[in-house]
Amino acid sequence: MTSLSDRARSRITARRVATEEDRKLALQVVEKVYRREKRWISDAEAEIPLDAGCRTDRSWFLVLAGSRPAGVIRLVYDPSLELPAEYGVTFEPGVDPAALGRRGRFVEIGRFMIAPRYRRHIRIAMKLLRSAIVEVVERGYTHFLTDVFEHDPHSPLGFHTRVLGFERIGSHSTGELTCASRRIILLLDIARAYQRLEQRRNMVWRELGAGMSELMERRLLPIT
Repeated sequence: MTSLSDRARSRITARRVATEEDRKLALQVVEKVYRREKRWISDAEAEIPLDAGCRTDRSWFLVLAGSRPAGVIRLVYDPSLELPAEYGVTFEPGVDPAALGRRGRFVEIGRFMIAPRYRRHIRIAMKLLRSAIVEVVERGYTHFLTDVFEHDPHSPLGFHTRVLGFERIGSHSTGELTCASRRIILLLDIARAYQRLEQRRNMVWRELGAGMSELMERRLLPIT
């Protein structure tokens, strides 16, 4: 990945999808990435509901490069931690799925996509993730869950595990998207990841964690 110029950086904005205009912009990314490029869905329009802006069980976030829609992420709050048997779930040794729910409050990250022209620019993805983190921590959630495709050429598996600190807890062979690749289930303790990045003080810290200390200490760190 490469960085953007200072001028380009200043034009990157992210916000929750709250209006019909936001929804239309987000759907451009869904159509381009998930339907046309990946062919994981057949109908982009159905991915983001008309009432997306007022839902409390899930939220969508959009990142813009200037006026161009560049990326999208979906958050699902309090997801079921039991996946359907037909998904063929296998957990890593030592992982007790029955005990996961006692580790904290969970949010599922899904539909995390960056438009092809912006994939080399890490700040696009970081801006989107930062907005999601602020929303989640403000609402008192402590952990992220996500699935990533093992063999997708644009999979964030390595970045999630090596850089952000996601823990691999299992895998499953199928799911709701039309993709033959195995899904890797990842778990992130947000407070622990924040503290890990804070120690490093690197570029990822500056993009994701810098300026969040008051929020983290007020909402999350005291309970860890």
